[in-house]
This record gives sequence, C-alpha cells and structure tokens, in this order.
Amino acid sequence: MPVVPSMKTVYLGLGSNVGDREKNLRKAIEQLAAPNLRVVRVSSTYETEPIGFAAQHWFLNLVVEAETELFPMQLLSRTIKIERSLGRVRTIKNGPRTIDIDILLYGKTVIHTATLEIPHPRMAERRFVLAPLAELAPDLRHPVTHKSIREMLDAAPEQAVRRAV
Repeated sequence: MPVVPSMKTVYLGLGSNVGDREKNLRKAIEQLAAPNLRVVRVSSTYETEPIGFAAQHWFLNLVVEAETELFPMQLLSRTIKIERSLGRVRTIKNGPRTIDIDILLYGKTVIHTATLEIPHPRMAERRFVLAPLAELAPDLRHPVTHKSIREMLDAAPEQAVRRAV
C-alpha cells in the first residue's frame, strides 16, 4: 500500500526584483495553488534592500502559508518548476531574479541534504523573510533553535524592510 503523506503546514518565502515584481509574485502564488497544495494565507508585501550583491533593484518579498500533501523534495521540485516558468535564471549568487521561492519551514521537519535544507539555513539572518513570516505566525517556533519568529526578528541584523503600499 503506498504511503500517503498527511497535510503539512509550510511557509514559503517569495521574492522578486526583476520586471513587474508584483505580477511575478502574484503569478507564483497562482501557480503554487494545486489540488495537493492549498494557499492558506499570504502576508503583506515588503520592499527590501538587496543583501550580498547590492548593485541591483530592491526586492518585493512576502511569505505564503500553505497546506500540502507534497513531500519536501516534491515541494522543492514544484518551486523550481515555477521559478523556471516565470523566467528565473541563476547567474549571480544573490543576484537579480524574476522570482525566488524558498521553503522556509515544513511543519516541524528538519532536513539537511545536499539539495535541500529545512528550516531554511539563513532565515534567522534575513529580515525580509522574518518580517512577513512574523506577520503570519509571530509565535511559531523554529524547530531547531526553538525561538519564536518574533524573537528571531528582534535579533536579526539590520536591513531596510518596509511594508509596500
């Protein structure tokens, strides 16, 4: 008998700084929705300064809360397929992109493989992830550090992050 996964709550970080950023985010959310993935809530959109490679446009970022039956690697495959369909080309590390979709949290699951790390390994350093995530789930606890998202946001390095109008 095949193993059927139970529904898991996942949090995905989305960002765009190339082209029509709002449209890119909207299209990515539309493509995420499927019978095996239900978008539950979407945070406000935040405009954020780039990290690492600074010579690029500011990003629009948001976080999606979803419920899914997909296993983590299936979810990763789905996000990569969506990124490609929206014109994502990986050239410069932390460089410009039409869309970026990161798996931030997958229930309480902890995964560390060559192709996937959950929770996202750099989320504690990224206000552009923590601000929209704290809007949706401020008391949610990181499965490794056990800190709340609000505590992580308070401790995160400074970065210009403002709610987009």
